[in-house]
Amino acid sequence: MEASFTIIGGGIAGLTAAIALRRQGIDPLIFEAAPELHPVGAGLGLAANAIRALALLGVEKEILAKGRFLEGMAFRTEKDALLIRMQTEAITQRVGQDNFCIHRADLHEALLQHLDRSRIFTGKALESLKQEGPRLRLRFHDGSERLTDFLVGADGIHSAVRREVLPDVQPRYAGYTCWRCIVPGALPGGRQEVEEILGPAGRFGIVPLAGNRTYWFACVNAPRRDPRMQAADTAALAQIFAGYPARVLDLLEASKGQPLIWGDITDLPVGHRYDHGNIVLIGDAAHATTPNMGQGACQAIEDAVILAAEIGRHRSDPAEAFRRFTDRRLERTRMVVRRSRMMGEMAQWQHPALRALRNTLFRLTPQAVFRRQLEALYNVDLN
Repeated sequence: MEASFTIIGGGIAGLTAAIALRRQGIDPLIFEAAPELHPVGAGLGLAANAIRALALLGVEKEILAKGRFLEGMAFRTEKDALLIRMQTEAITQRVGQDNFCIHRADLHEALLQHLDRSRIFTGKALESLKQEGPRLRLRFHDGSERLTDFLVGADGIHSAVRREVLPDVQPRYAGYTCWRCIVPGALPGGRQEVEEILGPAGRFGIVPLAGNRTYWFACVNAPRRDPRMQAADTAALAQIFAGYPARVLDLLEASKGQPLIWGDITDLPVGHRYDHGNIVLIGDAAHATTPNMGQGACQAIEDAVILAAEIGRHRSDPAEAFRRFTDRRLERTRMVVRRSRMMGEMAQWQHPALRALRNTLFRLTPQAVFRRQLEALYNVDLN
């Protein structure tokens, strides 16, 4: 009798894992806490490493059709002075894939096209899990239960699965809060690069999306769960970012009436393993990172592909596959979490001397240094 696999979480990590497992001949059930599959979010980056992983699954074409090619990124001061521009196209061509940005909902829908929706159950928030011999008994808040041989926890930074196996591992606040919005209208001149503007009030990012849309985000230092930040609207943000380039204020003005997403930026501390017997954690449930490297979704997609590859090698012992998966993923995901947190801290510096130091470092760092870092990030063994 074939072992049963269950995935908790119907987000990017869970759906990609289900697609990858199906390629190994495994047909898992997915249980999602939300009452319907309606992803919350705005734009997200799919760097070359993620596109390579999606290509191995044979699903990249539909996703690329919904995304927007990015040729590079630029950092500027609040006075619009260029600090550095990094052209990533040459690097990604050597890797074999490009960098893209996509609306989270578009990515989610593209992944769903490759799955049988009858295998996905919504309104199933995990309440508890209990080991019963070699199997796991899952109990959901609606009173229903399921027995499974193996469990993949893909239920995000506030993972109920992680709470059961690693109760002491809790999200940590990065020190800044963030607003996100998508507005109709392309960037002037058809620019195809990510832009971040760094200044004393905080950071403002501008990203082109497909479908003649623009995604922006704004990060401001603040106490955790600050009610003033939660209540801020685009008018309040226009006051915060007064003095920044006119395109920032134009985007805020164009955002009136559009959904504004707010949330504190958090990640997970590193140090724990992702495998726990017949349970494994992937994506944000395992190694949630701040968004500063644009690698959150990318690492979740890598996880799904590598987990399925290890299960394919150790089909008779999936718990061993879980261990091998952890061994392969720990160093890389910890690097991403640490580096992303460091980058966010530097980008949010407010003291004039620290900002001057950061800006000088940006201007003086050779392009070759950034290229080497990106090449190391984009080149990953997915087999």
